[in-house]
Amino acid sequence: MSTKPTQPEADDSNTIKDPDTWTTGGEPATGAQKSYLKTLSAEAKVEFDDDAEITKADASKRIEELRGGNDRVKESA
Repeated sequence: MSTKPTQPEADDSNTIKDPDTWTTGGEPATGAQKSYLKTLSAEAKVEFDDDAEITKADASKRIEELRGGNDRVKESA
């Protein structure tokens, strides 16, 4: 009986990067990031100005902050 080799566990050390080190972190936030920030901000009942200039890195950090305090996101994780 032969078994298929399994894939090795992914090395997480290279999959999560600090937004401050992203080569594109200084570029404007994507539409998807802004949309998600708007949704998370509404759920957290905090103000979000979707016309504000925000970088990809800053948007990512803000998303993580808002996700950390969001019960709905915690429950689905």
